[in-house]
Amino acid sequence: MKVLVIGGGGREHAIVWKIRQSKRVKKIFCAPGNPGIAELAECVSIGVEDISGLAEFAQREKIDLVVIGPEMPLAIGVADELESLGFLVFGPSKRAAELEGSKVFAKEVMNKFNIPTAWAEVFTDPKNAMDFINQKGVPLVIKADGLAAGKGVTIAEDLAAAEEAVRLAMKEKIFGEAGTRVIIEEKLEGEEASILAFSDGETVKLMVSSQDHKRVFDGDRGSNTGGMGAYSPAPVMTDALLEQSLHGVLLPVVRGMKKLDRPYRGVIYAGMMVTANGPKVLEFNARFGDPETQVILPRLETDLVDIMEAVIQGKLSEIELKWSPKPAVCVCLCSGGYPGNYAKGKIIRGLSEVGKAEDVLVFHAGTALSDGKIVTSGGRVLGITALAEDIGSAIDRAYTAVKIVDFEGMHFRSDIGSRAVKRGQT
Repeated sequence: MKVLVIGGGGREHAIVWKIRQSKRVKKIFCAPGNPGIAELAECVSIGVEDISGLAEFAQREKIDLVVIGPEMPLAIGVADELESLGFLVFGPSKRAAELEGSKVFAKEVMNKFNIPTAWAEVFTDPKNAMDFINQKGVPLVIKADGLAAGKGVTIAEDLAAAEEAVRLAMKEKIFGEAGTRVIIEEKLEGEEASILAFSDGETVKLMVSSQDHKRVFDGDRGSNTGGMGAYSPAPVMTDALLEQSLHGVLLPVVRGMKKLDRPYRGVIYAGMMVTANGPKVLEFNARFGDPETQVILPRLETDLVDIMEAVIQGKLSEIELKWSPKPAVCVCLCSGGYPGNYAKGKIIRGLSEVGKAEDVLVFHAGTALSDGKIVTSGGRVLGITALAEDIGSAIDRAYTAVKIVDFEGMHFRSDIGSRAVKRGQT
C-alpha cells in the first residue's frame, strides 16, 4: 500500500511515524513534510492547499490512501476533490469540516442538537460587539469565527482586553476573513480536556483522553498558542465523564451532522471544559489535535491504517481499539517570541543524542534543512514526547530529554502535566 500524508507539522510527523509501523504499508509520501518526517517518508514539495498538485501527484503515484492532517486543506475541500477522483481519503468533507471552519456554524449545531456548551452571541459589527461587552461585563471569551491557527480565541478578563480582541479581529483583520464575524460567549470555569474520537458517520469510538496546554507561559499565563504541550491520559476525564462526553456530545453531533446531510467521517475532536455542571464543549476540531496527537498515537496499539480504512468504508464498528497503559507527555520547544514574531534559521543542537533516549520520541514541527543542518522554521519547533509507567516518570523523562536539545531563543513551559500530578497521578 502507498500512503500520502498531507501536512508538515508535528501532528503529521506523529501520523507518519504511526503509519510506518503498519505491515500493510510499503511506501509513504508526505506533502510537504519536514526534515524529521523525511527520515520516515519521501517528502514532496507540494503545498497543503495545492489541490491540483496533490491530485496530480496522487494519480501519478497511484496512491492507495490519502491522510489529511491540517484543518485548512479540509476546509477548502481537498478531501472532496481527491474522493471524486476515486481515492480513499481519511478526513472529513468540506461540509463536515465546517464544524471547525466556522465557530458560528458549530454553535448552531450544538444548540440545534442540545449539546452542552456556553451561551454565545454572534456579531458582524465591531460597535455592536463592544456595546454588548459593555452591557454584559467581563470576563468573556471572544472568538474569531473562522480558522486562525489556534490563536483566534481571547479570554478577556477586563474591558480593555475585550476591546482589543474585537479591534484586532474585526478592524485590523489580523486573522483575515476569519474575523469578519466574532462570537462573544460565556467564560466557562473548570478544567479543560481534549476528547478525540474516530467516526465513520455512524459509529464513534473514543481515543484515550489528553490535555493540551494552550497558554504560552507556566501557570496558564500569557497568550493563547497552538499548544505548548500535552499529556495523556487526562485524569480529569474519569470513565464516567468519558461516557458522558461520548453519549452527550460526540454521538449527538455525528448523528446531527448526518441529519444535516453532512456525514462526518474522520477524526472528531471536542475541546471540553469540565465544569461543576458536567462537561461542556468549547470548540470542535475536524482532525487530529496538535500536540495531542503526539501523546495519543504513541499509546495506540491497533494498526492505524486498519482504523482509517474502516472509517472510510463505514466499518468502524468492526475495529477494536487497543491502547498502551503507559502515560505519555509531550513538551513543545518553541522559537523565542512565539506566538508573536520570532526569528527563523536557528541551528538546532542535540537532535541525534535525544533521539537515542529510551521511550523518547522527537516530532519535528517547525524545522527546515539549511546547508546540511536542521534549523528552526516555525513557532513550535519540536515536540519531545516521553512514555513511562506513570505520569510523573513520563514528565521527568520528557524534561530530561528537553535538556539535551538547544537552539537560540528556545523556550518552553516547565509545567506540562502538572495538573495530573496535582490530582494524585504519580
